[in-house]
Amino acid sequence: MEYLLLVLAQVGGLLLIPFGLPGLWLQVAGLVGYAWLTGFATVGAVPIVTALVLATLAEVAELLLGGRYARRYGGGRRAGWGAILGGLVGAVVGLPVPILGSVIGAFLGAFLGAALLEWTRGRGAAPAVRAGWGALLGRVVATALKTGVGVSIAALALLSALGR
Repeated sequence: MEYLLLVLAQVGGLLLIPFGLPGLWLQVAGLVGYAWLTGFATVGAVPIVTALVLATLAEVAELLLGGRYARRYGGGRRAGWGAILGGLVGAVVGLPVPILGSVIGAFLGAFLGAALLEWTRGRGAAPAVRAGWGALLGRVVATALKTGVGVSIAALALLSALGR
């Protein structure tokens, strides 16, 4: 029964990640819960700490990648901050699209935040749109990275629980 709950937490977490929801943290919580329910028989501190570190690094990377890509595509520091803030606001506000609203909102928010703040530098619309495009690409890369980390955490959790 405990292993089934762990599997459900891992699969559920993986499904939440692309929607901008805290799927990695559900996965980590599932691992900790499994360890606690089984008296830490097969899952100890090493897999738990490893999962915590991986999840934290993935969250930081997600936060920074939109800004980094905005700057890579010609935007300045403002565009970087616009991508970060716009992505966060977009994910929270979302769009009135069933299931995908927060994902689309995060992507659109990163684009608009970077483009708007780059445009305030007075360099014109073309550089602003280019910086916004970079922020959007950064958000896509961040989502893919987080999904990959989620797969790694799931493998770590499930194999650790089996004692391997």
